[in-house]
Amino acid sequence: MESAKITQNGVRLSSVPPSETVRIQKLEGGHTFVSRLASLGFTPGTPLRVIRNFGHGPLIVHVRDTRVALGRGEADKIWVEEVTGEQNG
Repeated sequence: MESAKITQNGVRLSSVPPSETVRIQKLEGGHTFVSRLASLGFTPGTPLRVIRNFGHGPLIVHVRDTRVALGRGEADKIWVEEVTGEQNG
């Protein structure tokens, strides 16, 4: 799996390697998709940690004290940015 460099400009969650902590920048998609993810705690500004990302199949992330499995298509619609300094947890 080739991972993208995480910058303040953001990358898709699907390209973030395991054990990286990032912050949700924005969600792409329709109202139903965005509402469902928001109900799971995926809101802009929220930090999350990638637990598993093999480069294919689902990702497992840790967000708001919960592990969530996301399909690759879902992860492609979540833009994240680097967590810097004291915000890195």
